[in-house]
Amino acid sequence: MDTSPPAPKAISIAILAMGGEGGGVLADWLIDMAERAGRHVQATSVPGVAQRTGATIYYVEIFPGGADAGRAPVLALMPMPGDVDIVIASELMEAGRAVQRGLVTPSRTTLIASTNRVYSMTERTAMADGRVDSEKLIEGARTAARTLLAADYAKIAEESGSVISAALFGALAASGRLPFPRSAFEDAIRRGGLGVEASLRAFSHAHEAASGITAGAAPGEPATTFPRLPAEQREAIERMPDVARETIVAGCARLLDYQDTAYTKLYLRRLATFDPSNEPLLAEVARCLALWMAYEDIARVADLKIRRSRFARVAEEVRLGEDQVLRIREFLHPRPQEIADALPAGISGWLLRSSLLRRLTAKGRIVETTSVSGFLLLYLAASLRKIRRRSLRYAVEQARIEAWLAEITAAAPKQPALAMAIAECQQLVKGYGDTHARGIANFETVMSALPRLKGTIDAAERLSKLRQAALADDSGGKLNTAMAELAP
Repeated sequence: MDTSPPAPKAISIAILAMGGEGGGVLADWLIDMAERAGRHVQATSVPGVAQRTGATIYYVEIFPGGADAGRAPVLALMPMPGDVDIVIASELMEAGRAVQRGLVTPSRTTLIASTNRVYSMTERTAMADGRVDSEKLIEGARTAARTLLAADYAKIAEESGSVISAALFGALAASGRLPFPRSAFEDAIRRGGLGVEASLRAFSHAHEAASGITAGAAPGEPATTFPRLPAEQREAIERMPDVARETIVAGCARLLDYQDTAYTKLYLRRLATFDPSNEPLLAEVARCLALWMAYEDIARVADLKIRRSRFARVAEEVRLGEDQVLRIREFLHPRPQEIADALPAGISGWLLRSSLLRRLTAKGRIVETTSVSGFLLLYLAASLRKIRRRSLRYAVEQARIEAWLAEITAAAPKQPALAMAIAECQQLVKGYGDTHARGIANFETVMSALPRLKGTIDAAERLSKLRQAALADDSGGKLNTAMAELAP
């Protein structure tokens, strides 16, 4: 009978990170820390071709023994399903990918996952809300892992002035899965020599957050944070049902940024006409109404293009160096109708009848928003927000919104499912220019079926199928087919 102790095994760590997130730096810290402790360590990386910026898997194996432990171990070059001790994911979808690949197992794996999202191309290009449900991803990760340490480590890093790798390193230290004290982790960051103070702050804050998770601390109920609203509007929101309140607060914040407090007052007044006992319908109407009321026009598009936060985001995305100059060039080609829509109705009608707008918009132009002239041009366009209420587009959109709300209100008492389906039709109204024109055309086509559907048992289901057909392709072919099938 063999009574010898089992052979020691390497600790396997898979790091899934995208470009610019410091996955390689995190791996380097691990290597440095392990070598300083006299351990055998090996690291490899496998570049990815994910649908975003190309997620890379960094794989590290740390063997308990050092050079004096006899023969050098044979370490693996890549993670294998069912054989990984620690998985670190810099984004929630990457955590889901790790689970799908079998790298996370309930008997063995500690999964450290940041709950922030970087949306995939399929999510971004979907005509409706194509986002994967984050709660389902987290629940799946929790079921698949032995231990899940999930938090918004990207936000922790941003607030600390660092990158996510430092925050993930702090969560790894808090997990207790590596045989090194916290000081060894911090010393590895110091020896790295770049952004040390900010990295240590992110490390410390993430360590504290992950330690609360490992200790089983229940997260506190977040307090409602109101945007800058008058007292009567805040009180109106407080009277709303709990299920809808968070959505309504977000809607008010969006509309306050879009226009002003008078606009948020109109938003809340419209919501107040709905029965608060039907909380799901109220929440959906609150979401869709805020999106529609914040429709994209010339003023909105221009405003978003010249915001300081946008310049900062672009600089971060291109990794702007201290000795480099950022230049952003936009290709603008507004249609005559879009310019007319931003002006008062009387002027708009005259401009549309003349050939002036057609001549001015015959060709697109490139505007450098980082130049004085380009910035001032878009600043002038953004200032049209001040006359938005007198614009042709405002009158048209408010009339459409009122008609849509009236249909929901009429259906809600007797056919609540149909009322919900009507509310969801707002998904068709989106975008700017040609995209918006197609969306409105599809919306009006779908809504034209309502008179035939009202009173029927499966009205909600049939209206939803029409909406889904409209979202299935941008040519309108599937919607035309669905409408033909609906005809008696």
